[in-house]
Amino acid sequence: MRQPDIEIYVKDADLPAVSAWLEGALGPCSTWRQQGQVYKATAEGEGAAFRLAWLPKAVGKWHSLFIDSPATPWEDDRACARAAFAALGVEIRCATGGWDEEEDEEAADRWVKVDAEGEREFVWRTD
Repeated sequence: MRQPDIEIYVKDADLPAVSAWLEGALGPCSTWRQQGQVYKATAEGEGAAFRLAWLPKAVGKWHSLFIDSPATPWEDDRACARAAFAALGVEIRCATGGWDEEEDEEAADRWVKVDAEGEREFVWRTD
């Protein structure tokens, strides 16, 4: 089932590099504008609009990229993480799948890591 939005965590990549990757994947991006600690932009391509949010150092050294649209070229966070790693060459993390508050906290700590060693699940305690 296609996710309604995408969120990945990016290590050691700057916003210009991420923006260039997004333009190639989604279409032209507007200028990023800062609102508090978050940078926001939009991208448009192939009849779809994408709301983008970039939060530098959301979790330690990890930057959060949020794409608000069910029309991304990726089925889920994992597919986006694979594409981001292929394009950026830096470690990418994402949730293993959907999670809701009725699940236990252990489920919330299960993540996927995509890097030069491949793709694997691990426990990432972000609090």
